[in-house]
Amino acid sequence: MLEMRKNCEKCSEQLHDKSDAYICVHECTYCPSCTAEMNHICMNCNGELVRRPKAGAQIISCPLSK
Repeated sequence: MLEMRKNCEKCSEQLHDKSDAYICVHECTYCPSCTAEMNHICMNCNGELVRRPKAGAQIISCPLSK
């Protein structure tokens, strides 16, 4: 399960469960403004930053995985 961090690691902007946020493979978390400023590259590990799923989103199982 993802750790839904509550603040941007660069500017400390508060992020809620349903806020737009970006994470790397290590779950470093950034707001959209800082992500754009860093060209979608994590300042901690140089990994790609991708949009974090929002809490409460319905998870649908893949029919191919059965």
